[in-house]
Amino acid sequence: MRRATRGLTVIAIVGAVLGTSACTGGADSPSGQSSASEAGVIAPVIVQLVDQDGRTVTVGLDNVVDLVAVDPTVWSAKVEDPSIAEYVPGGSRGGASFNPGLQPLEVGSTTVTLTNSSDDSTVVLTLEVVDRS
Repeated sequence: MRRATRGLTVIAIVGAVLGTSACTGGADSPSGQSSASEAGVIAPVIVQLVDQDGRTVTVGLDNVVDLVAVDPTVWSAKVEDPSIAEYVPGGSRGGASFNPGLQPLEVGSTTVTLTNSSDDSTVVLTLEVVDRS
């Protein structure tokens, strides 16, 4: 339960950062505000879920993978080695909509099989967790 709460917290923070970074301008913007990346915030690894079958996704141990899906509620996943990463389901929480994601837990490699319950399609990817982003 603790890992699930941590994963949900990280995904919620990433969503908040993405939402606020989309509203701020770069150094050359009229407002003069800096972007999230200029402020030292690590952007999540964002991938289109349907484009990842057979691919390798690399993520730093201090980061997360945001799996962009048309309907985030229909996806589930099996992580072959749950000591490497955990799957965080997508859906609505607190009035906000969240994509599914992968939360790295330790450096290593694992296969992740994602299944779409609405059409029984699957996406199989290799997740490489490295020491840093």
